[in-house]
Amino acid sequence: MKRLIGSTAAVAVGLCVWLVLATASGGGRHAYLAGGGCSVADADRFAVARALGDAFGQVQARHAIAIWQVGADRGLPEQAMVIAITTAIQESGLRVLANPAVPDSYDYTHDGEGFDHDSVGLFQQRQSWGPTEVLMDPEGSAGLFYDKLVSIEGWESMTVAQAAQAVQVSAFPDAYAAHEDQARAAVEAIVDGCVGQWVHPTPGAGIVSGWRTDARPSHNGVDLGAARGAAILAASAGEVVTVVCNAHTPAGRQLSCDVDGSPQIMGCGWYVEIAHAQNLLTRYCHMGQRPSVNVGEQVATGDVLGYVGSSGRSSGPHLHLEVHRSHNPTFDTALSPQEFFSSKGIKL
Repeated sequence: MKRLIGSTAAVAVGLCVWLVLATASGGGRHAYLAGGGCSVADADRFAVARALGDAFGQVQARHAIAIWQVGADRGLPEQAMVIAITTAIQESGLRVLANPAVPDSYDYTHDGEGFDHDSVGLFQQRQSWGPTEVLMDPEGSAGLFYDKLVSIEGWESMTVAQAAQAVQVSAFPDAYAAHEDQARAAVEAIVDGCVGQWVHPTPGAGIVSGWRTDARPSHNGVDLGAARGAAILAASAGEVVTVVCNAHTPAGRQLSCDVDGSPQIMGCGWYVEIAHAQNLLTRYCHMGQRPSVNVGEQVATGDVLGYVGSSGRSSGPHLHLEVHRSHNPTFDTALSPQEFFSSKGIKL
């Protein structure tokens, strides 16, 4: 597979990227992870354990990472992960606890015992929360916690302790606050352990049409003014999940992607989607001929995906580039490519 990385391609190696995005209501601003989490294997468990404090080891660090990863995979703000980890520290000391009152809890991997009613797992969830198998699973129990958290109106404006109490309804509502700093330190350590390499997909080509401008509010990406025939590079490593010709009339009649399109045609022309780590996805549109890659291929950063053209809904040669924080892209999952690449140290 062709690869074009050299002096002309700016490479950025950095931390997991956190973008500041306005909430849907426009009222507040939160740090969102651009995509889901890095895997438990990627994060530095020693660093996370140190962030949690002397009483915590790699087992608890692994659980903290798992809690964070579930929240990141859901595209939740940093505050949600802090609330969840804070809660687990208070409820179980970040340990998966079995309970003699729930005999089948011992059938699952556990770190110790608890004796509070019929509560089990990291969050000491009672049997009314769900099956024991789920409650004893770090990812499963975290998912249940987040389900409840996001169902609470106004949780984002609550303090960490208030939000934790709203979920748990604990007899000790004031106890959560003591663990917030530990949880925040753990989140920082988790993020610091997640690395990635990114490049400009058409080096030297600048933006000629921006992301969701006033003139084009539904424009889910940016248009890069690259010349016809210029190589389009994989912005980061990942798996090719889509190779499609998408060109049709407004009435739905399929058209060829091997010829130039026009503003009257619908669709992205020849395009490729790559699923990356951290639940990110990039989309590359309007290629001039069938892409050089196939679905299922693993591509490295800088591999050639295809060549700039003007197929589909297009008024001239360019690359339409999108970045999504989900492997199932929708309008709501789109991120500003300019902000995203800028946070990787790359100017589009």
